[in-house]
Amino acid sequence: MKRYIINDGEINVHVTEWGSENKPVIFCLHGLGSTSLSFIEIAEELKNDYKIFSIDAPGHGKTDIFSRVESYEMPALANWLDKIVDILKIDRFYFLSHSWGSFVSLFYILNYSEKVLGAILIDGGYQTKRRNSTSMEEEVEYYEKDFEEYVETWEQFLDIAVYGDSRRSDLIDIAAKDLVLKKDGKYFWHARGKTAGNIIRGMHKDETEDIYEKLPINLNILLLRSTLPKSQDAYRDLTSSIFEQKTGATVKLIPNTSHMLHWENPEVVIKEIKERW
Repeated sequence: MKRYIINDGEINVHVTEWGSENKPVIFCLHGLGSTSLSFIEIAEELKNDYKIFSIDAPGHGKTDIFSRVESYEMPALANWLDKIVDILKIDRFYFLSHSWGSFVSLFYILNYSEKVLGAILIDGGYQTKRRNSTSMEEEVEYYEKDFEEYVETWEQFLDIAVYGDSRRSDLIDIAAKDLVLKKDGKYFWHARGKTAGNIIRGMHKDETEDIYEKLPINLNILLLRSTLPKSQDAYRDLTSSIFEQKTGATVKLIPNTSHMLHWENPEVVIKEIKERW
């Protein structure tokens, strides 16, 4: 694993890289509040067969925050992402993304499909805001507050912010160190409320549902969808069925997994990558 900083002419961007040259390239984009190490277990398993790039998104990890709110809107993010792809000298790649990263990936595919060989979305890209009863203002307020909360110890941070009731592993412990900001003896989430709020605003402004039918059918997009908690079944069933019908993508429900599907069952993601890519 190699980690380094590149500059896009405006901000510093933190990159994590696995594998060697002359292998198929996988580009990874994490969800809101995570970092490039979100994919650490998958990348460590696949590093001998693929060249894997994963970045800290703006305002996450060691990547600078965007100075303009508008930069977090989906079309702008897609254009920015293509600049990063060019800086990394990636010609064509497979796109692996989680949560909010999958929303961004769909807008990237809309504009730069010739560079994408295939896409796997990990429980993301299909949960459109207009199908939810929460307003943008309510959701922004929640995330801005949530991302500013803290706990008193590292163990509390692991228990509350990282794992909950999920499985633990040594590699996820490494990823967890990327997620914490320690200040004045307190343990905060590394991404700040301002970043979270701006991302939520962008997701409400640019709905993925509006571009579903414009996406290329031949790209073989796969959505790996969570099944927990059961209380969200009606919403997930509705939005994923619309996604499947309008994009022609394949949707697979992964039993006994919640939103952090790739941490709870990395093997299913690894299996799909090996079989498809």
